[in-house]
Amino acid sequence: MYLARRASRSEFLPLRGLRYHVRIWDDPEGPPEGEPGPLVMLHGWMDTGASFQFVIDALKKERRVIAPDWRGFGLTEVSQAPPMAVDHFWFPDYLADLDGLLDHYAPQAPVDLVAHSMGGNIAMLYAGARPMRVRRLVTLEGFGMPATQPHQAPARTARWLDEVQALRRGEKNLSSYSDLARVARRLMRTNPRLTQDKADWLAVRWARETVGADGRRAFSILGHPAHKVVNAYLYRVDELLAYYRAITAPVLAVEAAEGMVKTWRQRGVDDDFMARLHHVPLLRHRIVQNAGHMLHHDQPEQLAALIEDFLCH
Repeated sequence: MYLARRASRSEFLPLRGLRYHVRIWDDPEGPPEGEPGPLVMLHGWMDTGASFQFVIDALKKERRVIAPDWRGFGLTEVSQAPPMAVDHFWFPDYLADLDGLLDHYAPQAPVDLVAHSMGGNIAMLYAGARPMRVRRLVTLEGFGMPATQPHQAPARTARWLDEVQALRRGEKNLSSYSDLARVARRLMRTNPRLTQDKADWLAVRWARETVGADGRRAFSILGHPAHKVVNAYLYRVDELLAYYRAITAPVLAVEAAEGMVKTWRQRGVDDDFMARLHHVPLLRHRIVQNAGHMLHHDQPEQLAALIEDFLCH
């Protein structure tokens, strides 16, 4: 199994009615005098904060890192017991969660954000809504979603209603596996570049053992099934660009050569995601070669070098 160079610890924070799990990499004796505030790392959909371990290990300079598990992911649990307390997730809640997290961990100064995929989309919106809270931002494959059009609204709302009902009937569940080896194989099927040692390490932090009503043991994904419910709202690019134009922090947009932009293009999505980024006032764009959407797993050393160079210059 992968041997982590820097150890992390877990902390649970009462936040907006949840017991928020935050993974922290730091020196037990505290940060050196004069060190900048924490580096906040935000994971993507169906992932956890621990996923950044490989990049953190590759950073040349040790720095305090804060990586929360978003609501309904990892160890930030939302009740799944009947009657189910949650049957969908609203995207604005992530922004309010991030606001509360920064109030707790960095109340005095703007922070550096490194955020992947869904986390990158959250970070870009937050940097536009709260520009004074962000010093620098690195978005990894977080360039938004394909645009939707007003005429799609009735069908999308109908789909949302159907999926909420299906969830309530227990028809939308996340996968479970008989052992951790199968969890690791699932991760490697999704990302063929993932090595066995890293897959084994991630599996322990991506699933946990549960006991079903029939007494059978299985490893269930650390995520709430309501994350599989489609968002009821349309994705409006005109609103997205307004957030982008309001960002005052320098932004590094990192694209994987074999990432989501290429995948969407292959699926026939007619959207110029890179053109959206031209609306960000202070932007750098870099492409990581030999990497897919999970570029923080595929090329952690290359990514760590890009992050450190951007945050320091």
